Amino acid sequence: MKLGYHLGYWSSGPPADALEVIRTAEELGFDSVWTAEGYGSDALTPLAWWGASTSRVKLGTNIVQMSARTPTAVGMTAQTLDHLSGGRFILGLGASGPQVVEGWYGQPYPRPLARTREYIDIVRKVVARKESVTYDGDFFQLPLHGGTGLGKPLKSTLHPLREEIPIYLAAEGPKNVALSAEICDGWLPLFFSPKSDGFYRAALAEGFARPGARRTPGEFEVAASVPVIVHEDVEAAADLIKPSLALYIGGMGAKTVNFHHDVFARMGYEDVADKVQDLYLAGRKAEATAAIPTSLVEDTSLIGPPEKIRDELARWEETVVTTLLLRGDAATLRRVAPILG
Repeated sequence: MKLGYHLGYWSSGPPADALEVIRTAEELGFDSVWTAEGYGSDALTPLAWWGASTSRVKLGTNIVQMSARTPTAVGMTAQTLDHLSGGRFILGLGASGPQVVEGWYGQPYPRPLARTREYIDIVRKVVARKESVTYDGDFFQLPLHGGTGLGKPLKSTLHPLREEIPIYLAAEGPKNVALSAEICDGWLPLFFSPKSDGFYRAALAEGFARPGARRTPGEFEVAASVPVIVHEDVEAAADLIKPSLALYIGGMGAKTVNFHHDVFARMGYEDVADKVQDLYLAGRKAEATAAIPTSLVEDTSLIGPPEKIRDELARWEETVVTTLLLRGDAATLRRVAPILG
């Protein structure tokens, strides 16, 4: 498996050591560097800013939220970053959830899979620049129906460096995972576990088997964000990850719609996920964190002494995952890279 570095999104401000870590990742031979966005820092600006100081590593978004920008705007940005990086850009897209889509962006959320299909169709048309872009979909129309009637089909003024830019889809549910295999070049899973490999293989296989599927399994990339903490005390390492898991399982989404909660329920932790969610939504965050067993952390992370991590890595190497996306400072990357080979 390849290694990547995931910078994530910010809280109080940009991480002071971001450029150092990204340069370290490139120096260590990492394959890719990724940025993210929620409803604060965006994914594209940091990638361009810090990516300008790299020369080899691939630059990806994990993820750009589709509801934040029109598909033509994302196509323009993808073309631009691909030129500036010398063909190193990877466009990672995701639908996010109804709380963010409707609450932050003021966009409708229903039928996210159908909307995703149209969105990616348009992005590819913009990037390829084969002809003026027209589209008559359920969600997107180019030119716009109605309005002044003065809109006309347009073609990007920018000639592409690459007529096809890799597009990866962030997905957690089986239908969305299948969609990534059908229409994309890669999949960006969150909270992947080797225990769930069979479930995801089946979902991906469904997508690969659809007429006109873009890739075969051997051509498809799966870049999974995996916490890796080298520590002699497994419990202490797990305690560093549990607060983040409590946030996603309990607080990232509504009681009735939380895709992260559903991932852990499918993994066999439904009772735990329900308890964490109830506690978190009741404002009892410390108790929600304490309710997460270390086994759940170990199922989705690589933690503990070096020899334990090396042994457990074999399970990950047998899965559909092709790239492990790591987090941490430069010292962490230097320590972890030799362990992961």
